[in-house]
Amino acid sequence: MHTTLGEAGALVQGIRTGLDGVPADRVRVIVCPPYISLHSVHEIIRNSVIALGAQNMHEQDAGAYTGEISAAMLRSVGCEYVIIGHSERRKYFHETDELVNAKIKKAVENGLRPIVCVGELLEERERGATVEIVSRQVRAAFDGLGADHIRKCIIAYEPVWAIGTGKTATPQQAQEVHEIIRGLVREAAGGEVADRFVILYGGSMKPENAGDLLCQPDVDGGLIGGASLKADSFIAIVKAAERLGQTG
Repeated sequence: MHTTLGEAGALVQGIRTGLDGVPADRVRVIVCPPYISLHSVHEIIRNSVIALGAQNMHEQDAGAYTGEISAAMLRSVGCEYVIIGHSERRKYFHETDELVNAKIKKAVENGLRPIVCVGELLEERERGATVEIVSRQVRAAFDGLGADHIRKCIIAYEPVWAIGTGKTATPQQAQEVHEIIRGLVREAAGGEVADRFVILYGGSMKPENAGDLLCQPDVDGGLIGGASLKADSFIAIVKAAERLGQTG
């Protein structure tokens, strides 16, 4: 919940300008502004390397859900992607694994690519439950989905203990969980899907650590939080990804 309409436009214009010349076959860039800015941001990023996503959506097509936004609404303003199950949605709005699964199904039915967030709390990591928590969330997210739908998804691993705390998972810690996630994708959808599946790291990635994280074999890109609110820092992360041929 950052940026007014004008601030979002200025930020994305700065990002677009800074990424001029970045080849689309080297990096994939997605921006996910607040709902009020989706249409105006889409106009700014037309014919660029940048795609549009939303931060959330409702699991129903339409109805008496005042204040909610449907998948069809997101498509109508140019969205190709939608973040689902972000740790803040799970924490503050009590989104369950079952609700996340329903949203994923509705997104893919409507031609949106879900960016599905999973991750453990600090106390869950400290009691050695990381694999248990992440495995449960991934399996629940894919429940009832076939390989053709799973291949349209992206997973973002958010170690919740490393978000906004100044802590960051080491590249090795990130790689360990990403490798587990890829194994779960292989279990659910087969090796071909798993080998090409995009898994993002979403725990305080910034220009200073992006290269070390992105060079891990199963870290395919980043879900960027605070560092995306300044064009220069976001551009630096994208260019780190570009050098490695990853996803920003």
